[in-house]
Amino acid sequence: MPDASVHQPILAAEDDIHDVLVIGGGVNGCGIAMDAAGRGLKVLLCEQDDLASATSSRSSKLIHGGLRYLEFYQFRLVGKALAERETLLRNAPHIIRPMRFRLPHQPHLRPAWMIRIGLFLYDHLARRETLPGSRGLRFTADSPLRPQIVRGFEYSDAWVDDARLVVLTAQAAARHGAQILTRTGCIAAQRADGLWHVTLENRQTGQRSQHRSRALVNAAGPWVDQVLASVVETAVRRPLRLVKGSHIVVPRLHPGEESYILQNTDNRIVFVIPYEDEFSLIGTTDVDYQGNPAAASISAQETDYLLRVVNAHFRQQLSRNDIVWSYAGVRALFDDANGKAQAASRDYALDVDTRPGQAPLLSVLGGKITTYRRLAEQATDQLCELLHSPARAWTAGSVLPGGDFQDRDTLLADLYKLYPWLPDSLARRFARTYGTLTHELLQGCHGMDDLGRHFGADLYAQEVRYLIQQEWALDAEDVLWRRTKLGLHIKGNAVAALQDFMDIRSKWRKV
Repeated sequence: MPDASVHQPILAAEDDIHDVLVIGGGVNGCGIAMDAAGRGLKVLLCEQDDLASATSSRSSKLIHGGLRYLEFYQFRLVGKALAERETLLRNAPHIIRPMRFRLPHQPHLRPAWMIRIGLFLYDHLARRETLPGSRGLRFTADSPLRPQIVRGFEYSDAWVDDARLVVLTAQAAARHGAQILTRTGCIAAQRADGLWHVTLENRQTGQRSQHRSRALVNAAGPWVDQVLASVVETAVRRPLRLVKGSHIVVPRLHPGEESYILQNTDNRIVFVIPYEDEFSLIGTTDVDYQGNPAAASISAQETDYLLRVVNAHFRQQLSRNDIVWSYAGVRALFDDANGKAQAASRDYALDVDTRPGQAPLLSVLGGKITTYRRLAEQATDQLCELLHSPARAWTAGSVLPGGDFQDRDTLLADLYKLYPWLPDSLARRFARTYGTLTHELLQGCHGMDDLGRHFGADLYAQEVRYLIQQEWALDAEDVLWRRTKLGLHIKGNAVAALQDFMDIRSKWRKV
């Protein structure tokens, strides 16, 4: 039987009072933790599972303004996101890269003049510093599209490794003094004596601990309502709408580095994005969702929908047998439930619950990856005002860990010079995954033998050790699907061997 003592709360020290306690280790929670810690606030973040284990790792992997949102007159959101696109390209050049998007023209869906107007707005709603503008296209005989599709348009956006964006943001928070607790749920929070009294529970050991904080942030994503109702035990003032988006991954559909944005008769769009060199990522859907967000998965109807849209545009025809991986994520949108799911706003709102003489509660409603930094900045501005802390915003001009290099070619040249023994494929993956953090990962290594045990693909023990020590990785899924995407290549017994290795090396884990 388990030791009953593990359920006895550990009381925080009398002087151990945090300024901000954040519930939720997705992109918004980590963004707020980073910003607040960088302003000198004492921050603790708890996440019930792994960092980016839900919505923030199940996106379309795009930093974009949202071209389709213009049809719903969401000009403010699009302009805000386009401005952030430029900022994030500077802040995280190792995991965010420019990408061109091709829009095949289907005259029966949208006239060319309407698309031109939309692209003109997209080019000019915010200042473009680095990305080229839109242009018209003629598809030739070597196009991967069906021969009847001869005309289209091209514009700029950016691609992001979404899960790594979260992890690097958490790293930045920790480097500014924030305490990051993964696999730790918040099970109770009450106001008393001008503070929040919070009970946390380690989901692996069952150990509970008590913490006090001057402010509480509810950044639980699709669990925001649940946290309010069952943890904080307060009224849900603005109910959220849960919308599921699903994706499939197939062998590479086209050789170029550009993405395609496909129109459909239901006014939705589907992206086809080059993914992990050998694959194409296809998505997303927009379906209202009920139930546990952690259990979300793609349905047969969604799968058929994505295949049907792609097959209507590409010469190469796909079937279910071509799908090598699929995933689904649930977004919490603060729009009402009356319209279509795809029309619900992707903008965010910050709901602040303040009461005289009592500690404030800030809940994050909605949002998208592209605007996470700006959301965090505005949330921290409000927290600083409530806590009477005058520190100014700082994240717009700060690079995330590993992003301090001139350009990708220079970074790769440095890696080749310092580690001439490193295979080209591994050097390139390290560059686009870790940036200059590669030097920390390879510290003490002078040849391939120093990388230790090989688990398949190009995963070695040295990288696993780094991920355990520096990136809160606890199991094989953390390594293979969130810190990297090597789960596309490493299967079966190799996964079990990796898990056994990580279990034995639990002493490496962050405390």
